[in-house]
Amino acid sequence: MLSEEERRDIEREAPNYATRKALCIDALRIVQGHRGYVSDQALQEVADYLGLPLSHVEGVATFYNLIFRHPVGARVILVCDSVSCWIMGCERLLDRLRAHLETDVGGTSPDGRYTLLTAPCLGACDFAPVLMIGETLHRDVTAETLPDLLGKGG
Repeated sequence: MLSEEERRDIEREAPNYATRKALCIDALRIVQGHRGYVSDQALQEVADYLGLPLSHVEGVATFYNLIFRHPVGARVILVCDSVSCWIMGCERLLDRLRAHLETDVGGTSPDGRYTLLTAPCLGACDFAPVLMIGETLHRDVTAETLPDLLGKGG
């Protein structure tokens, strides 16, 4: 069952949407904010609360790459691997991050601080390569600037 705080936060967003169906992505984002990720049980809870079929809520959750369906680290690093970022060296960034975090793409660092993921586009092609640490977008990133970005915690 959704917590009272989760329900309150969802209802705070509800006036921004014409239907409960349209509220679904924000409801998932809110639940993830409270729990760190959206479990199968949480999907069912959101579906029940919004009065939507589970299949719809699951479809929304699996479509958006910022809804995490499994536990993640305290901070998620999303490295853009679009064509622009690939041309500008995102593979070098990924190699450096894999070594520094001691994990591969899709994994979490041994200390639980970071989960490393790729994203098909972060919408900043003119500043490639780009990555996000948490909710902060970093542009024109180089392998040399990564330690500083990680040291600041994002």
